Amino acid sequence: MSRFTASRKVAAVTAAIALSVSTALVSGGLSASAATTQPVSGGTLTLLEHNPRLDALDPTRIYTGRDISFETAFFVRTLVSYKHVAGPTGTSLVPDLATNTGIPSNNAKTWTFTLRPGSSFQDGKPITCADVKYGASRVFAQDVVPDGPTYLINWLDIPSDVKGNPVYVGPYKSDAIGTAAYDKAVTCSKDNRTITFHLKQSVGDFNYLASYPVISPIQKSKDTGDKYDLMPQATGPYMIKENNKTHLLLVRNPKWNKASDPIRTPYPNEVVLNFGMDQEVIDQIMLSDSIVGAMNFDGPLPTNLNKFFHGTSFKGGKFNEDSAFVGYIAFNVAKMPCLEIRKAMYYARDAKGLLDYAGGPEYNGAYVKSLNSPLNTVDYAPNGLWGPGAANWQPSGNVAYAQSLMDQAKTTCPDEYKRVTTSGVTIDVRQSATLTDTIPINQAAWARVGIKVNYNPISAGYYPTVMNPAKQSDLSSSGWSQDWPNASTVIPPLYTPEGGFDLSQNTKEAIYPAFHKAVQVAIGNSNRQSQAAQWKALEKQAAAQFWVLPTLGIKEQYVWNTGVHGSYFWLPQATPDFTKLWVSGS
Repeated sequence: MSRFTASRKVAAVTAAIALSVSTALVSGGLSASAATTQPVSGGTLTLLEHNPRLDALDPTRIYTGRDISFETAFFVRTLVSYKHVAGPTGTSLVPDLATNTGIPSNNAKTWTFTLRPGSSFQDGKPITCADVKYGASRVFAQDVVPDGPTYLINWLDIPSDVKGNPVYVGPYKSDAIGTAAYDKAVTCSKDNRTITFHLKQSVGDFNYLASYPVISPIQKSKDTGDKYDLMPQATGPYMIKENNKTHLLLVRNPKWNKASDPIRTPYPNEVVLNFGMDQEVIDQIMLSDSIVGAMNFDGPLPTNLNKFFHGTSFKGGKFNEDSAFVGYIAFNVAKMPCLEIRKAMYYARDAKGLLDYAGGPEYNGAYVKSLNSPLNTVDYAPNGLWGPGAANWQPSGNVAYAQSLMDQAKTTCPDEYKRVTTSGVTIDVRQSATLTDTIPINQAAWARVGIKVNYNPISAGYYPTVMNPAKQSDLSSSGWSQDWPNASTVIPPLYTPEGGFDLSQNTKEAIYPAFHKAVQVAIGNSNRQSQAAQWKALEKQAAAQFWVLPTLGIKEQYVWNTGVHGSYFWLPQATPDFTKLWVSGS
């Protein structure tokens, strides 16, 4: 779920993180023309993407930092947003559809937002509390609209059935009991302008979730279930005119009202996102400046980074920034229950070879020491098991130690040992031009200890595929960053089913019941410092089980042609601020 490859899931880089992030490079902040020229309206902003489509357009399902940034800039409004400015100030919450950033009460178990007047859908219908309430209800229908952030399912004060699941199952199938429970948990004022969320526990940062499209208005009469993803109704300054196999075309929304929108100032007449382009072709378009108003929506190939950042021919704009995103490969523990083999794959991996290929620390961050990013200073600590400083870890792989683990596996899990050394294991990856270079590096490293690895490149719908237990392979490449500055948005999402992104399928592990109980205790801890200590301990406990194989910290690169102006590194989603882009010469 990312703008990179299958190895990088993108969420938010938020307030506590941003204080430690470097400011944009001189060449990567505002482009020279943007710094000296006033914005103008008109023209076409062209975004070039190598994937066949985006993972989702449905607001309930979108859960990728880049795509959240894109969607909320152009056609989806949320209750609150982040400031659209460069630097750490950009991670401050500000009102969007709401008149405030949320009012907590009842020890932060109750949150209230009042909608500003004058906001409407693309058909002119005014946005009401009922529309926001309906939009929020859809996340409960995971069988119809899966893959988005599932915090509401865990947090709203809705009773559970005998299996521990909420009695409310979304707007499509719920019975009277479930509907009544949801209606009690999410309420609207008599004037239909104020929405109140009633939670089962204190959540002091609930309003950060309100910046996500999962809490955005959707008209019940316009909802088409899983097909809503094809043509969602706009609430922002643009609406979808065309969505097909080659491109997504956004045009101005005539019903958008600037007076009701303090966030957005739309400049281009049209925004077009072209799909399925060869990555090398995209880079050459950027290097030759051959399409006016074009931006690489997916970042340059590693082999071309020096041409953009150290070459003399590239005339456009660029940035290369640290982010809080951490790459990893999730072990499907249900298919790979042998701890010794999981550990052997980590210690045998040639991390240095992959980092060197990706451009080294200049372009691709550092070796991972924790799934919590070091930019999250409150919750971060090296877990002592991964990366530099950890016993038995070596950059190019500790083959002797990995082999000793494989020798143990012959006795502890002989059947799995036989499988991984004969037919082998399969890793899910998102289709990418870099696979032809990186697959041999990995296969050669793991072959040193007798592990055979096959790859399953997925060209479209990567996360809907790997998040389906029936379709997920032995391992799945991914990545993560906290959704906001609390490891409650790292540990529970990645390691518990309730979190909604548990690719590890680890619930049958012997330690899991105690681990899960400790996670629930930490979530409910309102003392931030003691909570941080709990998260650090849990992260270390999970690391010892090797439910994931950590890879590399991640940097962000974007490049754009000379006709694009106003771009800078926007911290909340570690992307360009799409709301500020304007074009000239088209």
